[in-house]
This record gives sequence, structure tokens and C-alpha cells, in this order.
Amino acid sequence: MKLQVLVAAVNADPRVLAEKMNLRTDALIVNQCDHYGYEEFEHAGHLVKCFSMAERGVGRSRNFALMHSEGELLLFSDEDICLEEDYEEKILAAFLENRDADMILFNLDIDPSRATYHNEKKHRIHWYNYGRFGMVETVAKRETLLRGNLFFSLLFGGGARYSNGEDSLFLHDCLKKGLHLYTDTANIGREVLRDSTWFKGYSEKFFFDRGVLYAYLYGRMAEVWTLRYLLTKKKTICAEIPFSKAKRLMYEGIREGRSLRRAEDPSES
Repeated sequence: MKLQVLVAAVNADPRVLAEKMNLRTDALIVNQCDHYGYEEFEHAGHLVKCFSMAERGVGRSRNFALMHSEGELLLFSDEDICLEEDYEEKILAAFLENRDADMILFNLDIDPSRATYHNEKKHRIHWYNYGRFGMVETVAKRETLLRGNLFFSLLFGGGARYSNGEDSLFLHDCLKKGLHLYTDTANIGREVLRDSTWFKGYSEKFFFDRGVLYAYLYGRMAEVWTLRYLLTKKKTICAEIPFSKAKRLMYEGIREGRSLRRAEDPSES
């Protein structure tokens, strides 16, 4: 199986980025900048393609990369990831071991202040635990994604109207289409810590946007998941905005999210 890395970047020098990320397979970089263009070059014996575009939004970048991808397996990555020398071998071995897998989520060394989950064992991903994972540790079969018409939301994520959540929505849609998602304990890289492009603290916008996201992810159960989230994370996320206000903001976001869903699909009413 041929592996290709899909990279979402902003104002990057593609050749410098290829070295910084330690790319050791074919790759496709979508570089959000102030111009349009295309170039390709060889790095470490592999082909790197770079599309430059002025439009903003991580979902837009990943959709563009997916539509122009060629690999049988696609590793979704960002410019702040440095991959292990043997990441390709680890990924191919995992897919050979899990032949029914459509998608496998690996480990990355993430700064403790941002880490959400570390795979201690291999297991199937289900509805009750998919929300803890992100795309930068995810490898998917290209044909399965295209056959399922699976793409990223343009409403959520860096550069979009609502600040985050495109990863969770994408995994949600994959499960809804019946894809088989697994975890693997192999470490394929590390995060190079930098300022987040979307996270500006646990602000009013953070809670409101998360409410909108929960309306999409959990439907009629959004309020229940809101309470679960706030209660389990209270000590961390409610230091500046008190619990009662955070809950109100998320409930307001849920109402807006449900209104958006009804506009997209009247059957949601």
C-alpha cells in the first residue's frame, strides 16, 4: 500500500517544511498564503506536491488535499508535526494487522497541556469514545473516504465560523457511514509546540462554539453531553468563566446549532 501525507499549512516554505516534518513518503501540502500556485519537488527520494491558495480554513485545506490525493493510505497531518523516521513502516504494519480497518488512529507525543488521549492498547473506536481523537494521528484508506463521500465541514475549525470541531465531526460522519475505526499503540511522531491558530483560552466564544458543535455531534442528547463535559473538566476550563455561565453559553450554542441543522435538513426539526 502506498502512503501519502496530507499537510495543512499556513504561510509555509514547502521545502523547509518537508525537512522540518521529516517527510519520508510522498506528500501533498496545501499552503494557505497570499497567492495561488503549484510546485512539486523531490524530498528524501519521494514526491512532494504543494498547492498554494488564498482561501482560509483547515477544513477547506484538508478537503482540497483529499480531492487531489493519490495514495492508497492517507496520513492527515499539520505543519507542527515532526514524524518519526519509521512512521511508514509502523502504519503499513498496523493496516496489515487490521485488514478490515478503514481508519487507524496512532499516537503522537503531544504537549501535556494539550494532550487529550494516549492509546495504551489497540481497540475499536465506537460512538462513545470517538470525540477524544484528532486528525493529525489519523490514517485512512483513500478509496473508502471517497466512496463514502466523506469530507470535512467548512463551518468548524481554524479559519472557519466556529473555532474547532472539524475533526470530531469527520470521525462522527465516518462512524455514521459504517467505517471501521481502530486505535494503534505505535508512536508516529511528535508535536512541535507553537501558538494555537484557534485556541485563545476558555472564552465565551469557546463555550458557545462548543455548544454549536455538540448540536451536530449529539443531537437531542447535546445538553446531557454538555453537562458531562463541564462537570468532568470543570477545574480546568471554568477558572475564568464560572460553571453556570459556561453552561448557559453552551446551551445558547446548542440552540444555534440546531437552527443550522434544521436549515440544512428539515427532518431535524
